[in-house]
Amino acid sequence: MARCSKCNKKAITFIRYNGTHLCKDHFIEYVEKRVKAEIRKQIDLDRVKHVSVALSGGKDSTVALCTLKNILHVRKDIALSAITVDEGIDEYRPLTLSKARELTKSLEVPHFIISFRNEFGIDMDEIAKSAKKRTPCSYCGVLRRRCINKVAKQERVDVIATGLNLDDTTQSILMNFTRGDIERLARLGPHVKIQPGLVPRIQPLRSIPEKENYLYALLKELPFSDDECPYAERALRNEYREIINKLEDRSPGTRHAILSSYDAILPALRDLFPPASIKVCTCGEPTINGKCMACELLEEIKKEIA
Repeated sequence: MARCSKCNKKAITFIRYNGTHLCKDHFIEYVEKRVKAEIRKQIDLDRVKHVSVALSGGKDSTVALCTLKNILHVRKDIALSAITVDEGIDEYRPLTLSKARELTKSLEVPHFIISFRNEFGIDMDEIAKSAKKRTPCSYCGVLRRRCINKVAKQERVDVIATGLNLDDTTQSILMNFTRGDIERLARLGPHVKIQPGLVPRIQPLRSIPEKENYLYALLKELPFSDDECPYAERALRNEYREIINKLEDRSPGTRHAILSSYDAILPALRDLFPPASIKVCTCGEPTINGKCMACELLEEIKKEIA
């Protein structure tokens, strides 16, 4: 029976990339300590009045909200809330939405919900049936970001925290490198500059592997759904997930090495590609072109439906 490397209690997990066994209490402490470090690194809490979590109801955003609640509960000067987007996916969203409601109620956190149907007059199930030029995820990601940004501005949110974990982050880095999209690499979060009309985002879980988030959620008995979106299997990201998982299995620590390398070159990338000047779309949202991507995609899909 393996024993905890810190206290000799029964270990519940083995962290391959650093060679330690951890018991329940020390594993929870291990996760929360890294979240605190990321928060300190990414934002100045003395200048923030309202933090909101983009809460899907899945394990990662659930862990993000729970850990932020633990960190910020002593800061009476900082409000914490959650924003959930109901995309309109019948096989997926009702359960995750109920879990998000259950969590925010138990944590006594204000919860704002916005739907594609009310905002755009269409939902993701309709988009997925009609989409020909792009994958459903291409539409969903852009429209979801617009919804979250809109609610955040309405509620005077200073910063949005997402549930992006280490796996998500390294997949995004590898995807943009292989596509040669260096400019997009420079724009990956966490955001350090505030752009007019855009609420900056932070990633408190960016150094924590997906499996550790899952284990943390189970150990803390948090309400979450581990159902996968029915459209996710068609996403190109899955191929990069498989590549990185194989590399990590062969050489533990690969994901952290990718993230560390990216962070080392990020200042140079930001100097090379400074933020573009922001304009205002006819919908009122910020854009670098005359029309924002959300409006372009909505026009595109409505033409295909017609």
